[in-house]
Amino acid sequence: MGRSKGSNRNSRISSYSSSSSTTTAPYNTTSSSTSSSSSTWWSNFCSSALRTKPQVSPSENSVRAVGDGLVRRLGLLDLVLIGVGASIGAGIFVVTGTVARDVGPGVTISFALAGAVCVLNALCYAELASRFPALVGGAYMYTYTAFNELTAFLVFAQLMLDYHIGAASIARSLASYVVTILELFPIFKGMPNWIGNGEEFLGGALSINLLAPILLVLLTIILCRGVGESSALNSFMTALKIIIVIIVVFVGAFEVDVSNWSPFAPNGVKSILTGATVVFFAYVGFDAVANSAEESKRPQRDLPIGIMGSLLICIALYIGVCLVITGMVPYKFLGEDAPLAEAFTSKGLKYVSVLISIGAVAGLTTTLLVGLYVQSRLYLGLGRDGLLPALFAKVHPKRHTPIHSQVWVGIVASVLAGLFNVHVLSHILSVGTLTGYSVVSACVITLRWNDKTASQVLSSSWLEGVICLITVACCGFGAGLFYRVSASFIFLIVAVVLASIASFALIFHQDYAVPPGFSCPWVPTLPALCIFLNMFLFAQLHYEGWVRFVILSIITIGVYAFYGQYHAGPRTEETFVYQRAPLEPVEEA
Repeated sequence: MGRSKGSNRNSRISSYSSSSSTTTAPYNTTSSSTSSSSSTWWSNFCSSALRTKPQVSPSENSVRAVGDGLVRRLGLLDLVLIGVGASIGAGIFVVTGTVARDVGPGVTISFALAGAVCVLNALCYAELASRFPALVGGAYMYTYTAFNELTAFLVFAQLMLDYHIGAASIARSLASYVVTILELFPIFKGMPNWIGNGEEFLGGALSINLLAPILLVLLTIILCRGVGESSALNSFMTALKIIIVIIVVFVGAFEVDVSNWSPFAPNGVKSILTGATVVFFAYVGFDAVANSAEESKRPQRDLPIGIMGSLLICIALYIGVCLVITGMVPYKFLGEDAPLAEAFTSKGLKYVSVLISIGAVAGLTTTLLVGLYVQSRLYLGLGRDGLLPALFAKVHPKRHTPIHSQVWVGIVASVLAGLFNVHVLSHILSVGTLTGYSVVSACVITLRWNDKTASQVLSSSWLEGVICLITVACCGFGAGLFYRVSASFIFLIVAVVLASIASFALIFHQDYAVPPGFSCPWVPTLPALCIFLNMFLFAQLHYEGWVRFVILSIITIGVYAFYGQYHAGPRTEETFVYQRAPLEPVEEA
């Protein structure tokens, strides 16, 4: 049905272009040729950009027609650990304390609110992970099916920049923590900065770090060897950091002074809300589970559980750490660089501080490992679809890993981590994440429309729905701006009212079918709320993040115009067939 709708829109564009060219009489041959060429190029661009990926019936199995594919080795526990590994890094030992300095004990509510918003987004991801083909792609593939080819390429580009810069930044942080641990031994004392902490050259244009690329190379080799090896390492390191966090919470609970929790919100409710916008990004990573679809043993059942389960575990761990750290030390006296470790040191529990450093290394390792893994799978998906060179689509026949994509990702991250201080680019991160979350929420709504029969699909109805979604997004961004600049409360109310009207239009002017597998509740209200909240958070980002969004979008459109549109297109039986995962057999009681 997605095919018919995409082709209908394309045919309307083509017929419009042809009718326009035939009814206009040329004044001379040269101008006619130029105009015709320009019109043809624009017509082809629009036709290509609006292509959609066909969505097949749920009765068909997930197959590969030609070539070597990835191997389904990941069980439910592996998927949960991938989600936890991607989300919880050193931030749990740092972010919780630094935000608590500004918010007070109410930081616990900040993490709870941010976790609740992520749960809403996770419900949208869970539905799409359940109903879509059990192949790589994630948010990119959902967008390709629900909207069009160009929008999917834009989502990929925004996500990928986040992943590339994030991987390099995490690698440098991991190198710094490794050096800190090594310097506990006398033989490693006094190591030069260029080994692991970074040393600037050429007036700060370069920041040399030798250890970070070495760590990236080691992780890339592990990922290239196979999903079994990388999953084993991730499971071990994730389990280690979860155990350390539990020990930290358990030991710290005996040092809690409940008087430190009063006042609970010393800086008011607004500080709690502001804190929620900051700590929201501590949960980012559960979407990595959706990108493991092609290597999941039972994707339709396990992916939704893995997404929700990993997120709920992260919420519980963050809240536990927040309660302990704000109960142990008055929030005003928390340290800035390593607040949790300093809190335990002040209580004479120095051995816990060492555990925290080990937990930070384990956390950063798993976050980096999963990040590199997800990037390679996204490149694999675009290589298959022709939006990137076919080299990225190749899978090793014995290792069953996309080695070319994996090596490319490792090279990019190693160059960035080894030569540049990417920490200064942190304020332009999270743009891709929020963009991806918003588009995924919109995909849930529009794909419910796609489930209607062809006779029920009206172009005006589809366009009306998209306008309503854009209205909700703009209202969310506007509300975020008004909140950011402390504008009159009336402006926030107006933004919320307009978004509510658009949501009501989605409810009463569209028909929604219930998809097979996991179903996101309260569609379209819940996904519309996700879009509003995500764009509200988008407005809280540094203005350079907005500039990055615009510039990267323009560059992406240019790349698509000169390469993507000529090489991409619906796959034939000679390449890859994107189909739903096989329906799970019903187990007998």
